[in-house]
Amino acid sequence: MKITADWKVNIKVPEVLDKVSGSGTKAMKAVVTEIANDAIKDSPVLTGNNRRSIMFEVGPNGEVAKTDKEGAVYSTSGYGGILETGSRFMGARPYFKPALDRNFTAEKFANKVREYLK
Repeated sequence: MKITADWKVNIKVPEVLDKVSGSGTKAMKAVVTEIANDAIKDSPVLTGNNRRSIMFEVGPNGEVAKTDKEGAVYSTSGYGGILETGSRFMGARPYFKPALDRNFTAEKFANKVREYLK
């Protein structure tokens, strides 16, 4: 799951622009961390392999999240997507989507940015 937030500001003062951009990046890190923690907690457990394989990152130097306005939460188990969506042999056991729904809204992201601007 990849999250991209795009913020545009009409500010010419470099110090203020840096503060606003930095607050957006900090908010992205906070929200992505909350989503990842919930996904780990909610991941179906048989052996715990999928739970241990859940990774998250916030750009710009990530493998999935390439810019500072992107964040990603993903499983490296090889079957995390099958658990999420199900297959013809197994019903869906969603854990990423519920974590996203609980932790990411435009309003919540904006509130986090405001929090970091203080």
